[in-house]
Amino acid sequence: QVQLVESGGGLVQAGGSLRLSCAASGRTFSRYAMAWFRQAPGKEREFVASIIWSYGSTYYAVSVKGRFAISRDSAKNTVYLEMNSLKPEDTAVYYCAARGGATSKYNDWGQGTQVTVSS
Repeated sequence: QVQLVESGGGLVQAGGSLRLSCAASGRTFSRYAMAWFRQAPGKEREFVASIIWSYGSTYYAVSVKGRFAISRDSAKNTVYLEMNSLKPEDTAVYYCAARGGATSKYNDWGQGTQVTVSS
């Protein structure tokens, strides 16, 4: 199992930027990919971005492509989400997740960090 701890959320005005961090510990050697998801009030959790840990390949939801960037620091076992040009509709709790294989589900989750974008 991988333990994940997110940080970096907060309140920002529309058009602003935030950087989220997710520190991983535990069975990090078994990690294939890490991702960010988000859940807004009254909505289902949705995929935001992911990164294949060994290759660095990245994937994004259409709604954030060009504005958000996911990256990782292998030495620190940390994944980041740089969020730019934030919009009120980006307001949500952001969760970090990890999965152990290419066909595995995301089974390890962090506690979430709140991002609020004011108009």
